[in-house]
Amino acid sequence: MKRAMLGLAIAGLLALTASSTAAPPSLKPFERGSWREVLRSHAGRPTLIHFWGVTCGPCKIELPQLGKFMADHPEIDVVTVSADLVPNLDAATQAMLDKAGLAAAENFIFNDGYAERLRFEIDPSWQGEIPRTILVSRDGAMSTIEGSAEISDLDKWWSEQGRPQ
Repeated sequence: MKRAMLGLAIAGLLALTASSTAAPPSLKPFERGSWREVLRSHAGRPTLIHFWGVTCGPCKIELPQLGKFMADHPEIDVVTVSADLVPNLDAATQAMLDKAGLAAAENFIFNDGYAERLRFEIDPSWQGEIPRTILVSRDGAMSTIEGSAEISDLDKWWSEQGRPQ
């Protein structure tokens, strides 16, 4: 009896461990230096970087479309950055990403009380408007979409990327 109970306990622990390792990654803090690190870690790969916010109306419509785009284009790295100025929205941010199908993307949330400094590192001319999408080609060339990104524009960008050498 004790042996059976021990076996069940071990099986339960293994199942719990397996389910926790399969969980989507949590939000990463986006702070000073994060922009350079994102660019470095995705160098040589086509990357879509999307800035959005929980309090942004157009973002609520656009996120599920980006989730579908990510599912349809697994060759593209997708990074999201919640750039809301409202602090402490971690749970709402993660819930929106989960619902939109973006939980598997690399997801960040602004984590600096001085958001202007973070925006300046990304683009000195950016005043904080969201949504904003930056498309980074394999060669590092960047193009920015101000406002909601049209999926047709993302598909066009992807078709221009060609295949890896």
